[in-house]
Amino acid sequence: MKPDAHPAIDAGTLHRLTAFSDDPAGGNPAGVWNGPALPPVEAMQQLAAELGYSETAFLAPLVGDERTIRYFSPSCEVPFCGHATIASGVVLGTSSGMGTYRLQTPVGLVPVSVRLENGRPVAALTSVEPRQEPASTELVAAVLACLGWGAGELDPELPPLKAFAGSWHLVLAARHAGRLARLDYPFEVLRELMLAEGLLTLQLIWRAQPALFQARNPAPSCGLREDPATGSAAAALGGYLRALAQVPPGGRITVLQGEAMGRPSRLEVTIPATGGIVVSGTAVALTTP
Repeated sequence: MKPDAHPAIDAGTLHRLTAFSDDPAGGNPAGVWNGPALPPVEAMQQLAAELGYSETAFLAPLVGDERTIRYFSPSCEVPFCGHATIASGVVLGTSSGMGTYRLQTPVGLVPVSVRLENGRPVAALTSVEPRQEPASTELVAAVLACLGWGAGELDPELPPLKAFAGSWHLVLAARHAGRLARLDYPFEVLRELMLAEGLLTLQLIWRAQPALFQARNPAPSCGLREDPATGSAAAALGGYLRALAQVPPGGRITVLQGEAMGRPSRLEVTIPATGGIVVSGTAVALTTP
């Protein structure tokens, strides 16, 4: 069965973009299906599996500027996906006009504003309210063992913490850039551990400058050894930094991700004093499916 063989799928338009980059060779690829009504779950899941991107978003109108959106990985539905939301915002902006769209996601309302910047559409999502939970000593020790990291290699100013802004991530900050440069782990062992804890990715970071972070995001729970750009993790990191008073109210940070994978990505994060975290970036069409 081809991705466009289901009648409900045929009723919409499928877009292939890469988010958080202005280069089709960079960023994180996503499918965006936009149609009059959401297809059946089995049709959405099959299309996502056949596309093979880490996530595919499905959009349908509700009322006015409201849209419903659902996200599917090749193997299952996921509650929220940042890079597919940015890609969806660019699709909406270019097809229906610049402005703000209210996306009703499985985790709550996520507004996405789209504007032209130097002739290119830029989308900015505002996450649901972020929150954090302590990471148990046992969880941190097990994850460090999988990664081959020592506890002394962690940055003492940025302690391990579970962070949420639509999906859960474990934030681990390396003391030195060299530690982040080396990433190897037993896929199935870490996958089972993350699934048991409800983690979408590990947010492995190194603080290069006060407002500049490098990140790598293992995502075996989604079937990925590594994700090149993770908008939900960037939003969760913003909430994490705010909770630890590591950024001033209204501060901004930049997250660079995907460079080690050959898909450089740039995520801009604005951290207001209260409320959701704003993550913005570009998205461009892929040159090949």
